[in-house]
Amino acid sequence: MTVLGVLFLGACASAHVDKRQAMAAGFIGKSIMVDGQKRNYVVYVPREYSGEKHWPTIMFLHGKGECGGDGWKPVAQGIGRAVMNDCAKWPYIVIFPQKLDSEKQWEEFDGMVMAMLEATRQEYRIDPARTYLTGLSQGGHGTWTIGGMHPKIWAALVPICGYGDAAAIAPTVKDLPIWCFHGGADDLVKPEQSRRMIEAITSAGGKDVKYTEYPGVNHNSWDKAYGEADLPVWLEARKMANSK
Repeated sequence: MTVLGVLFLGACASAHVDKRQAMAAGFIGKSIMVDGQKRNYVVYVPREYSGEKHWPTIMFLHGKGECGGDGWKPVAQGIGRAVMNDCAKWPYIVIFPQKLDSEKQWEEFDGMVMAMLEATRQEYRIDPARTYLTGLSQGGHGTWTIGGMHPKIWAALVPICGYGDAAAIAPTVKDLPIWCFHGGADDLVKPEQSRRMIEAITSAGGKDVKYTEYPGVNHNSWDKAYGEADLPVWLEARKMANSK
């Protein structure tokens, strides 16, 4: 793995020095080899990180507009922007993978996502009981599908304006804590997509399931969702009993 660069954002990303080593903080560009191909991504490390405790961690899946190979576009939308606006609210390590092809769905990049999670586990002290998956639009779909592909890894899912086959996905995620968001006026991904998913999960036996719909909000419901004061607290309270 190669560190490509570090984006420092004032107080949100100052370097922290502990007794053992200088730990870079902020948005850090990295790369990894997946199936013989170099893939760029970013990891956000809070300035308080010292490696002396296990940290809750968020995997963020971006939308169609942030696809590419530079590694940095996913930081500009969604949770990356929320962290920049108020880093104290987000005491999490955050992983930003990037898929190359905007016409392919996130589940086709599952191997890359999981490889980046494992690489981050090797480099930082991640709490396996508090590892969360979230994403918006195409990444909301990816949160549903990759969440269901690895239900023993994620402590909670936060899909935003996502979509998917509710009948197929609901049984795979019904045991996970879920907080789903959608804009009530979304004309790109209809809110019925999230409504059907939540209904199917609840019918399948889902217990810890929340749905927030924003009246009058179009496709960009993620700014309001990641701006929710209770979301970081809700996430951190969700812990896996038997994590792997």
